[in-house]
Amino acid sequence: MSDSDDPAARAPIALTMGEPAGIGGEITLAAWLRRAEAGLPPFFLLDDPVRMEALAAHLGWAVPVTAIDGPSEAAARFGHALPVLPLAHSSRAAVPGAPTTETAPAALESIERAVFLAESGAAGAVVTNPIHKGILYEAGFDHPGHTEFLAHLTGARRAVMMLVAPGLRAVPVTIHVPLARAIAMLTSDLIVETAAIVAESLAHDFAISRPRLALSGLNPHAGEGGALGREEIEIIAPAIERLRARGIDATGPLPGDTMFHAEARAGYDAALAMYHDQALIPVKTIDFHGGVNMTLGLPIIRTSPDHGTAFGLAGTGTARPDSLIAALKLAGRAAANRSRIAAGGGA
Repeated sequence: MSDSDDPAARAPIALTMGEPAGIGGEITLAAWLRRAEAGLPPFFLLDDPVRMEALAAHLGWAVPVTAIDGPSEAAARFGHALPVLPLAHSSRAAVPGAPTTETAPAALESIERAVFLAESGAAGAVVTNPIHKGILYEAGFDHPGHTEFLAHLTGARRAVMMLVAPGLRAVPVTIHVPLARAIAMLTSDLIVETAAIVAESLAHDFAISRPRLALSGLNPHAGEGGALGREEIEIIAPAIERLRARGIDATGPLPGDTMFHAEARAGYDAALAMYHDQALIPVKTIDFHGGVNMTLGLPIIRTSPDHGTAFGLAGTGTARPDSLIAALKLAGRAAANRSRIAAGGGA
C-alpha cells in the first residue's frame, strides 16, 4: 500500500458545521461513533468544541471532543476523540430546531475556512453539513445556495451537481429552476459543458479511464422521433455528436423511463438528465437515506449528505447518519484517486 492509498497518510477531510440548529451536529457525532465499522477516513469538524460537547451530553452519547489547532493534528486524535477546529464566530446560541441569524456568521465561516484548508492542501476534501438558506438570506447571504457559494469561493466557472447512490451517478443538466424555465434553458452548449465536467470528474475522482455517459431525452419516449417534441433532435442529439467528436463516450438521447433500471445502469458510468427530478427520483428511490450530493467542476473535492437540516428531528438523536457517512467515504475515495493520479498512478 502506498501513502496515497492509506487514509491516515492523507490530509484529513474538513467537515463543516452546517446549520447548527439542524441535525448536522448530531449526525457528525453519530458518524464518529460508527467510524470503525463504517471505515471512515479521518475527518475534523469546523465548529465550537464546547457546543459539540454539550450536544453529546444532551444526547447521552459518549463522544469525547478534542479541540485542535490545525488539520495536521486531526488524524492522530481521530481514533479516540472527535477533532474540532474552533471558529472565531460563536454558535453557542443554537437551539435544536430553532434557527437564528445569530449563528449565521459561524456557519459561513465554517464553509469559508474549510474551502481555504482544502485549497491549501491542509484538508484533502470538504464535506458540508446541510445549511438553511432562509436564515443565511436573512443574515445577508447573497448566493442562490451552497453550491454557488462554493463556486464563488473557489473561482470555479461553473459547478455541476452529481447525485451518487449505489450503482448510479446521476447529473441534472438544469437544477433548481421551474420546469418551464428548465426547458427554455436547455441548449446544446449547456449539455456539452456539463458532460465535459462530468467526464473529467469520473476520470480524476472515480478513476474511470474512459467514462461512459448516458444522456436522457427531455420528452416522453425521447420525443418519439419528433412526434412528442423536437428537443431531442434539435438540442440533445447534436450535443451528443459534439461530445463524441471530443472523444467522450456518450450515448442517447434515451427515454427517461427506461434508463435507470439495473440492467440499463450497468451500461454507463453516469447518467445526465435534462432536469432536476429526472435525475433525483431514481437516486432517492435506490437509496433514500444514503445518497450523496457531490459538486463537480470545483478545484477541490466537495461532497454533502443528500438531505436537509431536518429541524423536526434536531436534538432527538434519531436522525440517521447514513448519508453523511457515505459522503465522507466518497470524499475519501475521491481524494485517494486524485492523489494517486497526481503521483502518476493513472486512472
